[in-house]
Parts: sequence; structure tokens; C-alpha cells
Amino acid sequence: MPSTAPSLSIVIPIYNEPHWITVTVADAVAAVTRTSFAKPEMVIVDDGSNRETREALARLRTPFPLRVVRQENKGRFIARQTGIQAARGEIVLLLDARVSLHPDGLKFVYEQLETNDLPSIWNGHCEIELRGNPYARFWNVLTEIAYRDYLANPRTMSYGIELFDRYPKGTGCFLAPREALLNAIENFDSRYSDPRNANDDTSMIRQLATRQPINISPGFACVYRARDSLIPFLRHAFYRGGFFVDGWARSGGRFSGVILAFYPLSVLALAVGLRHPKIAFSAFAAAPVASAAAGTAMRRSRADCLALGMLGAPWLCVYGAGMWRGLYLALSARLTHSPQPDRPLENTQSTFS
Repeated sequence: MPSTAPSLSIVIPIYNEPHWITVTVADAVAAVTRTSFAKPEMVIVDDGSNRETREALARLRTPFPLRVVRQENKGRFIARQTGIQAARGEIVLLLDARVSLHPDGLKFVYEQLETNDLPSIWNGHCEIELRGNPYARFWNVLTEIAYRDYLANPRTMSYGIELFDRYPKGTGCFLAPREALLNAIENFDSRYSDPRNANDDTSMIRQLATRQPINISPGFACVYRARDSLIPFLRHAFYRGGFFVDGWARSGGRFSGVILAFYPLSVLALAVGLRHPKIAFSAFAAAPVASAAAGTAMRRSRADCLALGMLGAPWLCVYGAGMWRGLYLALSARLTHSPQPDRPLENTQSTFS
């Protein structure tokens, strides 16, 4: 890294998170104060939030410049793009409104940057807050299964495009040079025409991984607060189903076989259910026991097994519905010849705190 410390911008997109934004900002400030980044600033992009969230944003105070950029609701991808374009720092830290940095997380990255001639790219090591939240436990089990190559043995490491599918990634806590992020946004690839439906981080990080390794380490850690009630959990699962199709339906990808198999198998399951409703009812009734048993076979904790048993069947139905919606959106975009998201930035207003 150059002898002079790089400047840092923290970009946080937000939509209707009046409580957690206060905690997220306070924890980010605490982490920044333990580093020597030059000219730190924070850019919060309010993506058409409700009044309660706007009032929470108005109460925020930071020891360095804070800007709140307001726009009508356009989705998280556009909100991140708006924030990155408004940022002035050489390095941008992307944070989500439900994500808190560990106190020494940025300090660890800063020390790593000091040993390199060029700023590197860091994906946060995300820990899901589990206490008293079966919905968080359920997502945590799925995450640990999907990315067991890293999460079974968290360590400081790097991965490139060849191993991209096997390691955790997400812009909920992600640090990279601003110019690299702008380039990735410029080359963003989605199967959907509306950016609000697009997988807003996997495609962007994939672009970065083709040019430079992505680093990850428990030293650069954060905490994510999952939804903690049924309806938000199911709503989130529905949208994640569509995100999964958009981000992972790639030829030769690790999850492409799962996606391709899902559609005929789900049609077959529906046909059997309609023709033999007693079988369908029995299968659905047995699903909680089967899900909990699967957790036991994987040697998960009792709390994890209970979460799997309670939420496995409804999650699968709703997530599957989201995948079907994703297929519909992809086919609609192809038929209208508009697979790339439109990324307008007009009519964006800024306020400064």
C-alpha cells in the first residue's frame, strides 16, 4: 500500500430498517476509529424508506462526514450503485443495514492492506446472530452446508473465479477499491429486466473474482441479524429463491444441476400431490420429522434440528415458488430482449448531515 493511508467510504443501502441502522452505524464508527484510514466518510442511500426510518436517519451522528442520499425505491442494487458513485473514498466498504462490524474488523483489513502495494478485495466473515431466533438458525444451517469448505474451518484465505462457487460471498460486508466496484457494476449481468429482482451481489462479485482474488478471514468479521418472525422470513425466502436462479443458473456452475433438476421434480411432486392428495398430506406431515432427522444425521445441535423441523417444509415451498418466479422473470426478459437491468440514476436527491 502507498505510504499515505487510502481514503475510506462506507456505503449503506437501507430500506425500512429504523432500528438496526442506528446499531450498524454506531458499530461501524467504532471500527473506523481503530484504523488510520484517511478521510473516512459514510454514505447512506435511503431506497424509499418509511417515515420511521427517515426519522432514524435524521438522528444519526458520526465523527466524520455523513451523507444521506434519498431516492425512490429502486432496489438494493441501484441503491448500492448510487452510494458507490456518490462515494469519494479510494476504498469502499459496503455494509447492509442489519450488519455490524466487529470492533477490530476494519483494523485487521487495514493492517493487511499495509503489506500490499495495491488495495485488495475483502469479503466479510459473516456470523449470523442466533440467540433466540430459530429463523436465523435455519439460515445458518443452510449457509454452513453450502459453504462448508470454509465455514468448517474458517481461516484467512483467498479464492478466485475457479473456486468462486465454493466460498462465502456477499456485499452485506464487502471492501474493495471504488474503481473496481464501479467496473463490476458497469459489467453487471442479470437474467432479469428489473434490477429490483436481480441477484444484487453474486454477479457483481463474480466480475471482481475474474480479475483479482477475493480474500476472506475471521479477522474481518461482522454480525448479521436475520428476520425474527414468520412472515418476514417467508417473504425473504421467496425473494432469495429468485435471487438464487439469477445468480447461480450458470452453465457448469456448482448449483446449476440443482436448479435444472428442481423444475421437473417440483412439477412431478405437484402432479403426484394433485392425483394422490392423501400421499401429499402424509408427506407434508412427515416433513418436520424428516427435516429434524436430517439435522441429527449432520450432528447439528438440538436447537438447529428444531429449527429445521419447524421451518424446513414451509421454507422449501416458498423458496421453490421464488425459483419458479425467477424462471418466469428470466423468460420474460428474454422474450422482451432486455436481460440487462436498467440502471437510471436521475431524480436522485441528496441531503447532508
